[in-house]
Amino acid sequence: MNGTTKTNGLNGSVQERLEVLDKDPLRRVWRGNKEGTIDLQAIPQFENPYEEREYIKCHMAAALRFWGKMGYGEGIAGHITVRDPVLPDHYWMNPFAEHFSIITKSMLVLVGPDGYVTSEGAQAPINAAGFYIHSSIHKARPDVKAVAHCHSVHGKAWSVFGRPVEMLTQDSCLFYKNQSVYKNFGGVVLSHEEGAHIAEALGPKNKACILQNHGLLTLGDTVDEAVYLFASLDKLCHVQLMVEAAAANGIPRTLISDEDAEYTWNSIKEPAVKFNPEYKLLLKETGGDFLK
Repeated sequence: MNGTTKTNGLNGSVQERLEVLDKDPLRRVWRGNKEGTIDLQAIPQFENPYEEREYIKCHMAAALRFWGKMGYGEGIAGHITVRDPVLPDHYWMNPFAEHFSIITKSMLVLVGPDGYVTSEGAQAPINAAGFYIHSSIHKARPDVKAVAHCHSVHGKAWSVFGRPVEMLTQDSCLFYKNQSVYKNFGGVVLSHEEGAHIAEALGPKNKACILQNHGLLTLGDTVDEAVYLFASLDKLCHVQLMVEAAAANGIPRTLISDEDAEYTWNSIKEPAVKFNPEYKLLLKETGGDFLK
């Protein structure tokens, strides 16, 4: 690429640079007091699957409210699914034709492995395309619990190019060797086959996919992670579009080197906790309305 350079990594291999840091990536990025009495409340662990179910539903409702705040609503498009800890072959999903900004915990629908609404959640229809996409991904990727997809403006715009986002900023490193591009737009997804193709494009490890001429899709070990990754990728698509416009006018750009990107990814690859500020803000702004 004309006018493009890469940063020079610091001395030492990535592994050598990581060896001097805390083994826990999350603990590298925050600090408490010397006495060690200040601790970070990360994602809780549950022994009771029913308690975990309620926690997941609370955070899923918050995730959808967050999407509403971000302006991701686009008619009937957009869906989040999360595996149910009580019935692992079932998953929770937002109802069809309800705006993200009004979702509450009680509005969430429990979908069975056959793709039909079950009696345990809200009795409301779901998006058919959401079922075909998400069920295929849940089947192909048992390692993840949540899948998020909607038609955000900057994600749609960048998807037209059929290219991954580049390592332009520190935040970009969250997607270092962690993104795919699905280059076949076959229209509205209304078959298992198209969903399976998207799952295949994601591969066995990636947690983000740019769907050409369509939008973005992200995965997570929690709904918090999936939604944080989605918002981060959408913002990076916005950054990429601005950089492309500036570069087209002859302004040189510098990409982050592979070594620096890998090193940075190792310390920011635990994004679930990063949704906590948004969750707390939503609690304050809504008075906890989404928990109903």
